[in-house]
Amino acid sequence: MAGNDILKGKKLLIVDDEQDILDTLVDLLDDCNIHTANSYEAAKELLESGDYDAAVLDIMGVRGFDLLEIATEKKIPALMLTAHGLNPDNLVGSIKLGAKSYIPKDHINEIDDFLKEIFVSQQKGIEKSGNWFARLSSFFDGRFGHGWKNKDKKFWKEFDQSLKISKDELQDLM
Repeated sequence: MAGNDILKGKKLLIVDDEQDILDTLVDLLDDCNIHTANSYEAAKELLESGDYDAAVLDIMGVRGFDLLEIATEKKIPALMLTAHGLNPDNLVGSIKLGAKSYIPKDHINEIDDFLKEIFVSQQKGIEKSGNWFARLSSFFDGRFGHGWKNKDKKFWKEFDQSLKISKDELQDLM
């Protein structure tokens, strides 16, 4: 992953209805300029009035999907972080609504790596990075069970295709 300084000074909005999660994220991302919200209303106001480099959004308790729509409209990269909303439908829904990644709270200690991936991809002009999914696929398989992607075969086929880059795109990145 890129140097740790890629996070330094990044302005992040972190939204969760659990104060201990907010406190943990503030500690883990201490190089960032962090604004927090513990309700939909507070987060919506911050999203609409501020410019953020990224948003970390919980799904449950704060209307995370509604916040994701606002972030996507404002072109703020969003990372969904969830425990109670951890299921295949929410994963697919998050991606369809524009989330850059969908991270289980079981992996909260790696949040900096997932955010770095978003910023590195952004710097390189890569709109669709699936490294987060590749890193977590065995976790999802274990949690959701064998064949969990079969329910949304068409979506997953398109998702896999969208992550492939052409020879020309690869050359542009070099």
